[in-house]
Amino acid sequence: MLKSLPLLDKKVLVPRGKNQAKPFVELVERYGGTPVEIPLIAFRPIAQNQRLHDCLMALDTYDWIIFTSNVTVDTFFSFFDMAGSSLPKIAVIGKKTADVLQHRGLQVEFVPSSFVAESFVEEFLPYVNSGARVLLPKGNLAREYIASALTEAGAAVDEVVIYETYMPEDSRVKLTKMLADHQLDILTFTSPSTVDHLMDVVREHGLEEQMESCLIGCIGPVTEKKLQEYGLTVHASPEEYTVAEMIKSMITYLEKGSAV
Repeated sequence: MLKSLPLLDKKVLVPRGKNQAKPFVELVERYGGTPVEIPLIAFRPIAQNQRLHDCLMALDTYDWIIFTSNVTVDTFFSFFDMAGSSLPKIAVIGKKTADVLQHRGLQVEFVPSSFVAESFVEEFLPYVNSGARVLLPKGNLAREYIASALTEAGAAVDEVVIYETYMPEDSRVKLTKMLADHQLDILTFTSPSTVDHLMDVVREHGLEEQMESCLIGCIGPVTEKKLQEYGLTVHASPEEYTVAEMIKSMITYLEKGSAV
């Protein structure tokens, strides 16, 4: 059984921005930890361009549109006005993304059982006929796995970049100071980009030694692999790819360590 406050006295990095951080922060506080909000990743829509315009104008020619995240949904609808229009059939990677779309009054036709690209493709392929037209809006750093796998299976996939990913300058300053002063006990990562952005700061300021005292948790095998590529030990990586399970996994690690 977990202790009532298993994260007591632990400062936990919350790598999300204000719009996404609240549930994460509340979870850390619930277990007695001190959340430290330092967004490692932020998003901004790209400037309008001809390719994006052409894809939006031809929306009714697609059989499917795939949304891979809440950010993709919000950004897409900042460009596209639903009034008097309709969308192709909708597929998503995660349940939360499906919820966001359903709150907009849209029906989601496909949600995979596991929220990673490989599982999505494996389970989605039976729904895609050869020659099917698929629109895949994405960020500038998104993997190409889904598009390449569907193309190989005979689909005609149009990828269109609709937002770019960056690390806020305020976050770089705050992260540098807190790592240098050993003010973070647990580092959490929710995507490979969050890993890259943090490690850019670590390497720029020579903070590798300070990292050694931190515990590391992450969501998903792709993020875990990215951490390992940097030579970092991952202490918590749950089978279910959610923040709640990551925190529980870290607590389990801490409990086992205190029991030794």
